[in-house]
Amino acid sequence: MIPDIPGLKHAGSGNFFLMAGPCVVESEEMTFRIAETAVAICDKLRMPYIFKASFRKANRSKLDSFTGIGDEKGLKMLASVRERFGVPVITDIHTAEEADMAAGYVDVLQIPAFLSRQTDLLVAAGKTGKVVNIKKGQFMAPGAMKLAAEKVCSTGNNRIMLTERGTMFGYQDLIVDYRGIPEMRATGYPVVLDITHSLQQPNQEVGVTGGRPEMIETLARAGIAVGVDGLFIETHPDPANAKSDGANMLYLEKLEGLLVNLLKIRAAIRECRENE
Repeated sequence: MIPDIPGLKHAGSGNFFLMAGPCVVESEEMTFRIAETAVAICDKLRMPYIFKASFRKANRSKLDSFTGIGDEKGLKMLASVRERFGVPVITDIHTAEEADMAAGYVDVLQIPAFLSRQTDLLVAAGKTGKVVNIKKGQFMAPGAMKLAAEKVCSTGNNRIMLTERGTMFGYQDLIVDYRGIPEMRATGYPVVLDITHSLQQPNQEVGVTGGRPEMIETLARAGIAVGVDGLFIETHPDPANAKSDGANMLYLEKLEGLLVNLLKIRAAIRECRENE
């Protein structure tokens, strides 16, 4: 399943779709650099692509953590990516008031995992008519996501995606239960696997989230094997100096090789199913 998003190229290719970009808008140079690279790769591979970046990070461990370059400036940067590169864009919203504001600049509104039960936020997102990507809370069962989707549907908007991003395992780790992928797909909505956030190691005493980026390909391969419709990957040319979530990001230079390997797995699985 591919979401119905205006401007989404290669939707009929049969490939999974990709949502990728930096954690947050850092600067024009960095935003355009990442977008240009990802767009070129996805065009080459005929892969549907949605550029991802938060215009603001509202959920930070430390008071002095980087949260963005300013709401309006960040949203205008996302709109510039859409205009310059001809791809849809997605960003997080955190309050009901932000829904209409962000909808004027982006194609997909994302509900952060920690806010996936916030009724007012889900309803406000639905009312914009935009596609709504709901991230599964780290504390929620996959089956409960149908209730979050119903809140958006109550507005008459059924343009919904559901995203798996791991479940809390103790205080400082996450695990992905791959049984949840087919369970959420049974709702009839496209299901995405958020690779990089599922590899976070949160709640570090230093106030900066850790991560295990060496496991990115492992999780991604498993996601493709169980039939995810799309992948979510945060990527950066220099993760060590990214201003947010660098510890679990994929090096931008590794993106193409990863996607090529995953497409081979998807093709092999499709061939096996056709021969059953």
